[in-house]
Amino acid sequence: MLINWYPGHMHKTRKEITESLGQTDVIIELLDARIPFSSRNPLINELVKDKKRIIIINKSDLADPEITKKWTNYFNNQPGITAIALSSTTDKNPGKIVKMCRDMCVNEVWFTRRPVRAMIAGIPNVGKSTLINKILGKKKTEVSNKPAVTKRFQRVSISKGFELIDTPGVLWPKFEDQTVGYKLAILGSIKDSILDIQDIARFAYESMQGHYSDRIKTRFKIAELPEESQEGITLIGKKRGFLLKGGAVDYDRACRLLIQEIRDGKLGPVSFEDVPVVI
Repeated sequence: MLINWYPGHMHKTRKEITESLGQTDVIIELLDARIPFSSRNPLINELVKDKKRIIIINKSDLADPEITKKWTNYFNNQPGITAIALSSTTDKNPGKIVKMCRDMCVNEVWFTRRPVRAMIAGIPNVGKSTLINKILGKKKTEVSNKPAVTKRFQRVSISKGFELIDTPGVLWPKFEDQTVGYKLAILGSIKDSILDIQDIARFAYESMQGHYSDRIKTRFKIAELPEESQEGITLIGKKRGFLLKGGAVDYDRACRLLIQEIRDGKLGPVSFEDVPVVI
């Protein structure tokens, strides 16, 4: 199954990123700490491979800290990349991003003559606008928990020595690995209407069974977690009183609840991907 979702503005954004690279000194790429691999757009990696690069593993407060630490080390061991983990909503020192960018360029001949120009890029709903607003200290860009809100380039002057270019979230034309699409759907990086909500919820349930089954049991007060996902989600709906006329469980509502609870961090910090195993 090929999952396709490539709105017209994303095609335009890819073109604009390419055209703007000549005026950009540093690329800041945001990933979702819960799915660092699946939230890394291969098109961005392809376009900006020759630039100074910072990878921000964002929303780290929602991810398993031990796994996030492994991902940070993984990216820092790749040539030309500096990686840090943070949460754009809770971090108390967003100015460190500006310092990192400036430190990367301090030896350039133009450094004292013009601002350092950084481009911030990533998939939809990964927290780009939230991070920029935190750096600014006041709201300058539109923030939403829905994908594809920012649809134009926005150049923001952070200080006399630093400029930031915010780009719309960019996905790639198709997900040949179906699990990538499901992981993005669980966390709201593609529209809920693209995939069947029941399929997404079942994938989420099965993904959490291994390492986080106790979280589901505690959150929904379930003594024994069913192995079969449909049975488990039905039980979640029953526990929450999602009943239709006649006593049947509102399965769709239970599916939406599970997904929203994961997105909101109600099940605790979870990660859906571990670092690759090198053989």
